Amino acid sequence: MEISPLVIILSVFAAISFVMVVYFVLIYNNLVTLKHNVTKAWANVDVLLKQRHDELPKLVETCKQYMNYEKDALEAIINARSAVSTAREKSDIKALGVAETQLRLGLGNLFALAEDYPELKANESFQHLQSRITGLEHDIADRREFYNDSVNIKNIRIEQFPDVMVARSMGFKPADLLQFAEKEKADVDMKALFA
Repeated sequence: MEISPLVIILSVFAAISFVMVVYFVLIYNNLVTLKHNVTKAWANVDVLLKQRHDELPKLVETCKQYMNYEKDALEAIINARSAVSTAREKSDIKALGVAETQLRLGLGNLFALAEDYPELKANESFQHLQSRITGLEHDIADRREFYNDSVNIKNIRIEQFPDVMVARSMGFKPADLLQFAEKEKADVDMKALFA
């Protein structure tokens, strides 16, 4: 029994189609995994932002008892905290980066100003909150790095061939990196803080 050329062509076409479908599914599943890794990494950052958000009012309240003349520094932290909260709730990564910069600058300024208040520095609540917030800042930086790595991996994959074809056809979009403003990265002017 001789196999007709049409059967051979259809068999080859079916085999190629099957391989392409399997390859498409593998790429798609890999992109879904990357998307969920970004979501998970963001959730890890968000948990720490929420914890810090909850600690800041306690810090401001403790400082208010001692820092009668530093109203502007305390208000800057309260306003920045509100901006971070709004950006976090909206998952607006760009706005969060700007608000985080303001909050970090405000906290740095507050901790520098606390040097002028020996009673405040000696206060156990202040020491605990300062330590807790500093620890959270370090954890946020670590998780931000992991988040940005996850975003970078996803963004690269959805731009690489042949993944780009699957990503575009299935609506995968690039994610935003969590970046802080340039002034956050600049050297701190210590003279200005103690002037």
